[in-house]
Order: sequence, then C-alpha cells, then structure tokens
Amino acid sequence: MEQGEPALVKSMTGYGRGEAVVHGRSITVELRSVNNRYLDCNVRIPRLYLFSEDAIKTRVQSAISRGKVDVFVTMDSTGADDIQVSVNRPLAAQYAAALRELAEFCGAGSYHITPETLSRFPEVLLAQKAEEDVEQMAKDICAVLDRALADFDQMRTREGGRLREDILARAALIEEKVGVVEARSPQTVSEYRTRLESRMNEVLSNTQLDPARILTEAAIFADKVAVDEETVRLRSHIEQLREMLDKGGAIGRKLDFLIQEFNREANTIGSKCSDIDIARQVVDIKAEIEKIREQVQNIE
Repeated sequence: MEQGEPALVKSMTGYGRGEAVVHGRSITVELRSVNNRYLDCNVRIPRLYLFSEDAIKTRVQSAISRGKVDVFVTMDSTGADDIQVSVNRPLAAQYAAALRELAEFCGAGSYHITPETLSRFPEVLLAQKAEEDVEQMAKDICAVLDRALADFDQMRTREGGRLREDILARAALIEEKVGVVEARSPQTVSEYRTRLESRMNEVLSNTQLDPARILTEAAIFADKVAVDEETVRLRSHIEQLREMLDKGGAIGRKLDFLIQEFNREANTIGSKCSDIDIARQVVDIKAEIEKIREQVQNIE
C-alpha cells in the first residue's frame, strides 16, 4: 500500500474462484462467505481427497478472520496417468493350469496358451488407481485455493471500501448534529430562566423577586440538562471511528463495541433533553448510529 492511501477495510461477504490444471489434474476451488461473529470454515471436497481438508482450513484461517466461509473443491482426475494396469499372476497361473488340464481331457495333446487367451478371463488384468502423493496433492489444491483467495479478497476489499465511505459519511452527519445540540443546549437554560422569571412574576405580582432564587433554580436546571460531557465523548468516539477505519484490518468486533458506546451517549443526551429541537437532533443521531451499526455487521 502506498503512503497516504487509505488502509483496507474488508467486508465479510464475498465470492472467489480459482482453477488450474496441476500435474495433469483439473482443480477448481470456489469460496463463498457471509457474516458471522467468528470464523466458521466448511470444506466440501470429494471423499478421495479428504486428507487435504486440514491444510485447506489452515490456509483459509491465515487469510480470513471472521465470517462463515464455504469452500468447494472439485477435481477431474480421470486421465490415463491415474490408472495402473497390473497382472494378477496367481489367478493367471490357475487359469493356465486349468486350460492345460482341459486340453489333456479333450485329447488335444500339446496346447499353446497365449497372453490374449488369458487376458480375456475376469480379474487377470487389474486396473487400479495409481497411488498418490498426498502431500503433493494437498499442496496442489492449496495452490489453486490461493488463486481463489486472491479473487475473493479483491471482492471483499471493493465492498469494504464502499462500507468505509458510507460509515464515514454518516459519522460526519452525526458530528454535524452534535454541533447543533451543543449550540442549542445553552439556549435552553437561558429560555428556562426567562420562563421562570415570567411565571414567578405572575404568581408573585406584588412581591419583589429574589434574583438569587432564580439563579439557583436556573443552575439546577442547567445541571440536569447539561450534555457537554456526552457530546465531548461522542465526538471522541467519532474520531476513534475514523482512526480505526484508516488503520483497517480486522476491526469489525472493535467497531461493533464502539457503536454501542455511540448509542450509550445518544441515549443519555435524549434522556436529559426537554427541548423539542434537541430531541429531533437526537432522533436523527440515533437513526444514523443504527445505520452505521448495520454496516459494521458486514465488516471483517
């Protein structure tokens, strides 16, 4: 990755395919993945090649951190090089002895037994699958698996880039609305003080108001509705979100936890506010947080 280029954020969903002819065998490997809390790798491979399953899982685990991954391996090994033909010598000898005995019984005298004659009898010629080098076969399958993983990784990276941009855009929108809350919050205290003075003037029309009492009531109200601590923490979470997305890698679980903190601060602001304008901003903030949470569920 070049300096200044954003780090890679990868999606958990993707598809990859690799195929090649290796040592006379056609090997095809396909990968599919969907969201999951942890890595769950399932390998579907012909029974004859189950010995390579552990090697495949190890290779997948080194390339993927999270997701439910299905690996499909198909093999075409019907070539002539895979077959060895041998002679069942004991059985051929028994057939030859039986033919000589039959010739004597028939009075045929001297009887010449040819290979062509013996080869026609069942089980004399044995066609067997050649013994395979299992280590080499596992390496061949993993080599094709690497091609599928490269294709798979490209798709996940493209999708991850789109997720990153969407999350950053929504984080910027949340930050903008937090600014509105911060600007509006002091105004609610001033407006409360004005309403309080007006109400006390109505009730105590013939009595002089105590300024200290009004200041005390306003201070108590200001303390109840103060959200400056929550907005500071929310801005800190937004900055941390950006840093994590810039760093890239397997950040899905960390992001999931961070979004929980987003929700905690937004809920606290909502519980403190008694102003309709702030309440509207909080509703919008929580809606954007929920959209970010849904996107984070797709990140590795």
